[in-house]
Amino acid sequence: MATMNVSIPDPMKAWVEERARGGSFSNASDYVRHLIRRDQERSQALEQLQAVITEGFQSGEPRPFDATAFKAGMRSKHGE
Repeated sequence: MATMNVSIPDPMKAWVEERARGGSFSNASDYVRHLIRRDQERSQALEQLQAVITEGFQSGEPRPFDATAFKAGMRSKHGE
């Protein structure tokens, strides 16, 4: 595993140490790794969302949507 030294202000250092002492993480490094993993997951989710939005824009002109007909069709299909 690689090592990285990071400089942070004292209040941030205290926050990280407090979170590590809180019991959810064994040490400050575990907490920082957790934050990085969450950021990676968020970034991937945003990329996926942007891809779907782009796909929607590129799919052509919008078509009218009849919510009443859609609901009726779903009720008919799923027996409600």
